[in-house]
Amino acid sequence: MVSIKIVVYGLSTEGYSIACQMAIKGADVFIVDESAHMAISLKAEIAKTYPNVTSLKEDEPLLGVEPIDVAISHSEYLFFAPRIRKTGQEAKMEIHSKFKDAVSSMKKGGSVIYNLPTGIGGNNETISLLEHITGLELGKGISYFYYPLSKGYAPEIIGSFNGKVDDKLGKLLEVEKKMKKFASIPSAEIIHAIKVLTQFSSLASILEVCKFAQDSATRNDLIFTDYKDIFLDDMTNGLYDLRSLGTSVEGAGTMMYLVNGSIKGIEGYVKRLIDEIRSTLKKNELKASRTRVVLVWTQDSYEMRGDKADMLNSLVTKLRDYIGDVEVQGDGSGLDLFHNDKTTIIVACSKSDYDKVVKNGKDSDVIIIKTNPLCEIL
Repeated sequence: MVSIKIVVYGLSTEGYSIACQMAIKGADVFIVDESAHMAISLKAEIAKTYPNVTSLKEDEPLLGVEPIDVAISHSEYLFFAPRIRKTGQEAKMEIHSKFKDAVSSMKKGGSVIYNLPTGIGGNNETISLLEHITGLELGKGISYFYYPLSKGYAPEIIGSFNGKVDDKLGKLLEVEKKMKKFASIPSAEIIHAIKVLTQFSSLASILEVCKFAQDSATRNDLIFTDYKDIFLDDMTNGLYDLRSLGTSVEGAGTMMYLVNGSIKGIEGYVKRLIDEIRSTLKKNELKASRTRVVLVWTQDSYEMRGDKADMLNSLVTKLRDYIGDVEVQGDGSGLDLFHNDKTTIIVACSKSDYDKVVKNGKDSDVIIIKTNPLCEIL
């Protein structure tokens, strides 16, 4: 395994996780830090010592480095797992730019493993771009695989050109001696699309039906269900994948209705959350000028997708239309609740943040809103 040289393009949470997995197995792994413009050597002992990117960056251990083009030109496998911070058409341009940077130094015989979601048929464009940039033909001079990663999740299926099996790659990606299965790229795209649509159609159903829980008796009954633990953080997981799926399909078929309906369901929930905050001011006879809103949302800045940061920025902007004093707190455990002249409304955006807020204790001048389907107010 030592002879296999691997480059992971992108110092992302998902990329780092898979790089650690392969380094521990003995592979020669480099991970590209785009901000530093260097490829960092990731040895097994470092992978075991630093379980995530944050811990690695905070401690700043002395690591071997190589120029990016040198590391990639020597690699047998190149995993493309960059952080994407833009949305829509700008995201597509950002991905193309980074992909071009990643594969331009590849040599004949190398393999690209694409770790971003593409939607249905989206890999065709990426493959064309790969062949154009490298001058190599897929299946002959270069290999391509589709393996969309997300935080805490890796697919069971590896999509490959014509479903060709690569035992070496399968061994690198196996977890607990469970070998990954290979399928054609269109099959892998469909399997991922089903996963995403199943997740969001279920979520949209919960959000829409919970709107009818108006009376206190019904709301109290629903508090005992699992729905109470679905927070805004959970709702935005994979939103990038859903939007990618929407842009890959043309027409107004049933699948587009599912995609658009799910997106509207989340947008509708955010509007309802803002209305609940405004209603809370009215019910408690609070003036906007005498109120501050603190959005508590611990986020991983190294995640590949930027959905959560985008959602948080959007929420702040919309709330400031009504309340001038809107703050963002990245960690509920360090929350400052002392504010003599204002009433504080804490908006807990994840289950872990809510638990930390509650653990800190509740002051009489503090109102807590849970961003679950019921918009519970404490």
